[in-house]
Amino acid sequence: MNYSEVLKNLPSEFNLLENPPASIFYRGDPSLLTARKVSIIGARKAYPYSRNMTQSLASELSKRGVCVVSGGAMGIDALAHEGAYPNTIAVLANGLDIHYPKVNKNLLQKMSESALLLSEYEDGEEARNYSFVHRNRLVVALGEVLVVAQADLNSGSMRSVEFALQMQKKIYVLPHRLGESEATMKLLDEGKAELITDIKKFADRFGSYMECSDPFLQLCSNNPSYEEARSFDALKLFEYELSGKIKVINGKVQLS
Repeated sequence: MNYSEVLKNLPSEFNLLENPPASIFYRGDPSLLTARKVSIIGARKAYPYSRNMTQSLASELSKRGVCVVSGGAMGIDALAHEGAYPNTIAVLANGLDIHYPKVNKNLLQKMSESALLLSEYEDGEEARNYSFVHRNRLVVALGEVLVVAQADLNSGSMRSVEFALQMQKKIYVLPHRLGESEATMKLLDEGKAELITDIKKFADRFGSYMECSDPFLQLCSNNPSYEEARSFDALKLFEYELSGKIKVINGKVQLS
C-alpha cells in the first residue's frame, strides 16, 4: 500500500497566506511545483461550452509547459486536470488515500502516479465543509493567476475569488451568454476580472508552444475523438495506446 509523503519544504507561494498549512502531504511528482502554474476553478455542473473551453484552455497551457492547478472536484476541476494531464496538480480537501468525489476515482488515481496530488490533511481524514474552503485557498495561492471558467452567484468559486483578491492575484474569466455564469459576468462588470478572448494568446503569456515532430502525437495533443485518431492513423493509434504514449478517456484521445 502506498502512503502519502510530506513535502520537505512548503511551496514558496504559500508565503502569501495568512494561515499557511503546517505541512503538506503529496502523492505523485513534486517537481511540478517548480513549473509555472495557473489555477482554474468553476462550477461542478458546467455547461457544454464551459466544459469544452476549460479542456481547451488547460490543454493549451500544458502544451507550453504550464502546470494547471485545481481542486479535484467534479465539473470544471476535473476537466482542467484532464485537459492538462500530466501537467496538473490537484489540491484535495481530505487525506490523499481517499478518492473523493468517487466519480473522479480513476482521474485521481492516475494523477497520484503521473501528476501530483496535495493535501494539508493526513491519510484517512475525511472532507468536511471547512476543509473545502481551506483547500480553495491553497489552489488559489499556487497559481500565478486565477481563471474562473463558470460560476453562479454565492457559489464556492466566489470564495476562491475572495482569496485571489486578498492575494492581489489577477482573475480571468471566459465570455458567457447573458443570464449564464452570472458571477463571472458580475466580476467583469465590477472590473475585478479580465476576459479571455483568445485561448492560445492567453496561454502564450505563460510559455512558448512546444512543437511536436510526430504528426500523430500532434493530433493527440488536441484531444481528438477516438474515431478521428483512428481515421488519421489506425496503426499508430493501436501502437501508441499499447506502449502508453496515449490514453483514451471517455472517447477522447490524449497524451500520457
